[in-house]
Amino acid sequence: MLTLAAALGAVSTPALAQEAAPTRSVITAARMVDVTTGKVIDYPAVFTENGRITSIADARTVRWGSDVTHIDLSGKTLLPGLIDMHVHLDGSPRYGGYSSLQFTDRFWTVVGVANAQAMLSAGFTTVRNVGSDGYNDVALKQAIDEGWATGPRIVPAAHALGATGGHCDQTYLPPSYAAKSVAVGDGVVELRQKVREQRKYGAEVIKVCATGGVFSRNTEPGQQQLSEEELRAIADEAHQWGLQVAAHAHGGAGIKAAIRAGIDTIEHASLVDDEGIRLAVERQRPVWFAMDIFNTDYTQAEGARNGVLEDNLRKDREIAQIQRDNFRKAHRAGVRMVFASDAGVMPHATAAGQFRVMVEYGMSPIEAIRAATVNAAEALGKSADVGSIAVGRFADLIAVEGDPLADVTVLETVSAVVKGGAQIR
Repeated sequence: MLTLAAALGAVSTPALAQEAAPTRSVITAARMVDVTTGKVIDYPAVFTENGRITSIADARTVRWGSDVTHIDLSGKTLLPGLIDMHVHLDGSPRYGGYSSLQFTDRFWTVVGVANAQAMLSAGFTTVRNVGSDGYNDVALKQAIDEGWATGPRIVPAAHALGATGGHCDQTYLPPSYAAKSVAVGDGVVELRQKVREQRKYGAEVIKVCATGGVFSRNTEPGQQQLSEEELRAIADEAHQWGLQVAAHAHGGAGIKAAIRAGIDTIEHASLVDDEGIRLAVERQRPVWFAMDIFNTDYTQAEGARNGVLEDNLRKDREIAQIQRDNFRKAHRAGVRMVFASDAGVMPHATAAGQFRVMVEYGMSPIEAIRAATVNAAEALGKSADVGSIAVGRFADLIAVEGDPLADVTVLETVSAVVKGGAQIR
């Protein structure tokens, strides 16, 4: 018979799919990509303590004691853990259009647990969740940090800000429901208050919808739906609190307004024009483009079967190739770029498929890898913690077969994931 103390211990111990983090560990492999220089280092030995990297040596010339846990990744290539700057963990592409309404609200919290583990298994040790319902991303971050769930490090945005009737408002239900998204506001005062509210309840980045979108009703991607004055108020308020701002912006006018307003990352940037590209290159405060140029392959192939409405698929078709062509144009012009898959629009486990498309549309493999490592870390303001295999950073690493600098598609099949010095099972 269990004692009360034993029973309480049984229910208070998380069941982990991640091994308990050793105090000290060493990760060895055949090769390691230094993403900063683009060079490949043979026979690395990455030493960690309390979840951070303490030193990097040549595995052929160093020894370690029995008190150091050895993670042997022989024959494989090490890279920093990947960073996806645009995900929706509490969403699933399996339920499009009205089909998502068949579930209770907290169904999506549980879906997020599975999606977080899928992204970590795919090599993404850090993600930025740009908009969720019910503070699901904040809850998921807390559960992972406390050891109740397995997943990447999460930078949550909580609810996305937007205009009444625009993308990021609830646009699928009739007036009798009086449905309105939590962070919708009209005018400078209301939107400043929404920034404060999201930060109060756990947001670490502010997401705002500057233009219409593909998967909302009654909006078109090119429509600007917040004024430059409103966008500037959001950016100023967020920066005052030490937060960055990500702007959903497909349309050219909305992109330019967001850049002029001081917003930090432009999500999608599908219909950017030459002036918008010039503004992004020339702005003194860095601005980053986060262009999701992979997921349309999935949405066009599977969207109708998943319940996505034809009007949404029409918008998706209309901007898909334009966005890819503008990705090439922006990259050539020198716009700062980060990796952003929009996972949730397509299955989270497939997010690394975007590397192939980034290379197809103009990036070299190392540039695409940097977009998901050092660039993303800089855009997050977390270069001291993530984005490279370097002393002082979190011991977040992945291992792949082959040479990702020669064939970036090897990143689609990750052999091993280490987070905080512990290997993920």
